[in-house]
Amino acid sequence: MSSLIWKGYLLHAEPSFTLVQSPFTHRGERVFGADSDATTLAVAAVQHRISEQSITMVTVPEGIDTQTLISSTSITVADESTFDNCEWDLLLSDEATVVLMQRGTEVALPQFDVDIPVNSKFYAAIEGAWVEEMQITNVSQGAYVSVAQYEEAAASRLGLVGQKVPGGMTWPPRQMDGEERANAEDTPLVHIGSVQSWTRLSAAGAPSEFSIRAPLLGGISTVLLRLKDGPSGVFLVVDDEEPVLSMELEMELVVRRIYAQEGIIRYGLKARAI
Repeated sequence: MSSLIWKGYLLHAEPSFTLVQSPFTHRGERVFGADSDATTLAVAAVQHRISEQSITMVTVPEGIDTQTLISSTSITVADESTFDNCEWDLLLSDEATVVLMQRGTEVALPQFDVDIPVNSKFYAAIEGAWVEEMQITNVSQGAYVSVAQYEEAAASRLGLVGQKVPGGMTWPPRQMDGEERANAEDTPLVHIGSVQSWTRLSAAGAPSEFSIRAPLLGGISTVLLRLKDGPSGVFLVVDDEEPVLSMELEMELVVRRIYAQEGIIRYGLKARAI
């Protein structure tokens, strides 16, 4: 039995279940952070369970992006033919809570003593911004990424899968030709790195994908991380935390909402200070 902070969320784990809950509250109820939702909590729950125990399949309710869950964890999602034999179920609660439980067990929900109130004006503004961003007519005025392109790269980006090639490791994997590609080996990377540099973009200077929410967030921050496994990458910083960035600061990569376009939320890895 254990309770801890995991991926920026509250987590309680028992042999038969894992509960993940948002630390934020609004008017006495648990609410999602600025870039979190049921899918990001579900990813965190499955990641923790498979780090402690070998499970291979779960059932997934409506309200969770199945493809993001699979890409982030490599878990198999049960279908009609495998549902009855699946031992683990993902369940959603009304109050920003996800439970991964072994089928047939009872879950006693713990009470966490962590409570981070959210400003009502800010909460309403962020919720409204996501609704606006989710409109089917919302199309980026900058670098356009189609749904097909996003889905094709999801597994390597969300799962942080690097490519081992002669002379080192690259991330994300590259489309290489000939012998170099034939000898490339996909390798999962550790989701931890150290800051090499960082940038704070003002609301006016943020890419158009973030033009609706950036003014509410006071801009957006990005960091260049050198991953423990060698390669480096540029990542957004999570929206609901404000770390004091510094050289060599250790940060972990977590799954969060990046932006929405054409009615579809795009998920990705963001950095948070450990």
